[in-house]
Amino acid sequence: MNWKRITLYIILAIIILIQFIPAGRPELGTSHENDLLYNNEIPEDIAGMLRASCYDCHSYEVNYPWYSYVAPVSWLVARDIREGLKELNFSEWESQSKMDKAKNLDEIIDEITEGEMPMPIYTIIHRNAKLTDEQKEQLADWADSYAESLFE
Repeated sequence: MNWKRITLYIILAIIILIQFIPAGRPELGTSHENDLLYNNEIPEDIAGMLRASCYDCHSYEVNYPWYSYVAPVSWLVARDIREGLKELNFSEWESQSKMDKAKNLDEIIDEITEGEMPMPIYTIIHRNAKLTDEQKEQLADWADSYAESLFE
């Protein structure tokens, strides 16, 4: 047997074996009790943008695509979702103080206007999550006015 064939079999065996290593997907709640969109009057266009561009990583409404079940990609997806929920969780929005909400809204403005969110790697596969400059401006304006309304 030649080395190329042996190497191919070893790589194939490794790929098969790593499928049995759990990805560690985060526990996701099912309640909408504290969710931003279910408990506030958010304009329909803004809600649509939040769902398309943010909710997969920043809420319990994660839609796991097929590739998120294949290692090693599954590990990366699980890590990104865990980190996203840690930074901002729209499903726990109502459990935050007004100050925390205002801080998060300010961070949303910064992340969107600087092009950090949604993550560029996410928008490569999820084309509908990519925000136009106009949409970024709309989201930033909404976040700014919503933050102001918290203290009226």
